[in-house]
Amino acid sequence: MFPVLETERLELRELIKEDAKGIFACFSNDKVTRFYGQETLKNMEEAEKFVDFFSKNYNEKRGIRWGIERKGASGIIGTIGFNAWSPKHKRAEIGYEIHPEQWRKGYTSEAVSKVLSYGFAHMGLTRIGAVVFIENVASNKLLEKAGFQKEGVLRDYMYQGGKAYDTNVYSLLRK
Repeated sequence: MFPVLETERLELRELIKEDAKGIFACFSNDKVTRFYGQETLKNMEEAEKFVDFFSKNYNEKRGIRWGIERKGASGIIGTIGFNAWSPKHKRAEIGYEIHPEQWRKGYTSEAVSKVLSYGFAHMGLTRIGAVVFIENVASNKLLEKAGFQKEGVLRDYMYQGGKAYDTNVYSLLRK
């Protein structure tokens, strides 16, 4: 059973086929993908494949991805979850994106806080990592505010638009 998480303003829920529209709205936007290590989506078929990919990752215990939906509104405004989930080693990497129309409203921080709590309390994680483009100032600040510690720089770690970028690597350990 896929876990549904709630915050004061958000519901984090399983992604369904109908969410391809919201995924396309995010991942077809250059403002979202420029620091993502993911090329901008060109069509809805690519967005539908994202939904299938996230579902397969969850079923194979390699990751979990929630759709971020505002309470009282229909349709997702972004996604959040864990990639590179290793139950054996009790670790995963957090990842998230949100549509630019919803930036600077605190939604991402709210979702991150809830997902971190879930990862430690219900998934048994002892380490949650994050890999972020150095140029992504907002995401770097958000992680530091959430208590993540910067561990270092991974040189030429992510490619975007055919160019290699350095990334910061962060971790948060269960207290």
